Amino acid sequence: MIQTPYYLIDTSKLLHNLGIIQEVRRQSGAKALLALKCFATWSVFDLMRAYMDGTTSSSLYEVRLGRETFGGETHAYSVAYGDDEIDEVVRHADKIIFNSIGQLTRYADKAAGLQRGLRLNPQVSSSDFDLADPARPYSRLGEWDIARVEGVMDRIDGFMIHNNCENGDFALFDRLLATVEARFGSLLARVSWVSLGGGIHFTGEGYPVEAFSARLKAFAARYGVQVYLEPGEAAITRSTTLEVTVLDTLNNGKDLAIVDSSIEAHMLDLLIYRQSAKVEPNTGAHAYMVCGKSCLAGDIFGEFRFAAPLKVGDRISIQDAAGYTMVKKNWFNGVRMPSIALRERDGSIRLIRQFSFDDYKASLS
Repeated sequence: MIQTPYYLIDTSKLLHNLGIIQEVRRQSGAKALLALKCFATWSVFDLMRAYMDGTTSSSLYEVRLGRETFGGETHAYSVAYGDDEIDEVVRHADKIIFNSIGQLTRYADKAAGLQRGLRLNPQVSSSDFDLADPARPYSRLGEWDIARVEGVMDRIDGFMIHNNCENGDFALFDRLLATVEARFGSLLARVSWVSLGGGIHFTGEGYPVEAFSARLKAFAARYGVQVYLEPGEAAITRSTTLEVTVLDTLNNGKDLAIVDSSIEAHMLDLLIYRQSAKVEPNTGAHAYMVCGKSCLAGDIFGEFRFAAPLKVGDRISIQDAAGYTMVKKNWFNGVRMPSIALRERDGSIRLIRQFSFDDYKASLS
C-alpha cells in the first residue's frame, strides 16, 4: 500500500481522453498542444506525445520543460517576458506568442528566427468566474484594437485567441468563434496559423466531436490557416484521483472527517473558486463534511454521503484531481506533499515520485 496522500493517474482513463484528441486531429486537421499550465506531470509524457503535437507554455520554465520532456512543437507564450529570460525562451521554442504589441515590438528582433504570434482578445468569453475571465473589464490578456494590430502585421505569422473556459457547450463555442470571425476576420486571412487556446471541454461525455471537428476544419479552410488547440483539462479530465486517509472524525453540529491532505496545499483551485471536490458514488445514509488537515478554517473538500460511517483509517478517493493540482501544490503548513502514482493498463499501481522533508526544506532557504 502506498502511503497517502497521493495523486493516482489512471492510464486507461488518460488514454480515453487522448483517443478523442487524436480523433479531432484526424477529422479536423487541427494540431493539439498540451497546456502545461494545467498539467505538467512529465512522467506520463512518453504516453501522451503519441496523441498530441507538442506543448504550449506560460513561462520560461514551462517552455524548457516542454522542449526537454515532451518534444514536438514547443510554443512559448507569456503575459510578459523579461530581458533576463527572453533569449532562453527563444532557444527552447518553435513559435513565440506575444501578449501585447509592446512586447512584440520590444522583442521581435530577438525572436526573428521563430514564428511570431500575437494574442488577440475578442472581449467575449465563456467564463463564469471573473477571476478567470480573459475578457473581463480592463483585461491585460491580448490586443483588441484592429487598427493597432494592423500596424504590426508585417511582424507576425499567427494569432492566439483564448476565450473558452471549461466550455462543454458546442453551441456556445460556435457562437464565440463566430464573434472572433466577425471582429478579426480581416486579419485572420493574413496569417498562417491560429491557436484557439484551451478551455474547450471536447473530451466530455456527449460532446459532438464530429460537429466540433467540422467547425474547426471549415474555419481553417476559410482563412487558409493551421488551427491549433491547447487542451489542458480536456487532455486529463477524470483521469486522476487524490487518494487520502481519514485521520479523525468528530461532530460539531455536523459529522466531520479530517483527512491527511489539504485543499490549500493540494487542490488549490477548490479554494480559489469556492468549489467542492467530487467523491463518487456520493450516496448512502451517512453524510460527512470532509476536511483538510491544515490550520486554515475553510480547508474543506466538501460534503458527501457514504454507505457506512467513516472511521479512522478509511480511504477516500477525491475525483478529477489532475488539472491545476500538481502544478499548484505547495508546502503550506508543511503538510506532506502527495506522492504521484500511475495505475497501469493491467491494473497494477506504480509509484512514480515521493516527496520528503528534504524537498520541503529545499523549497525554502
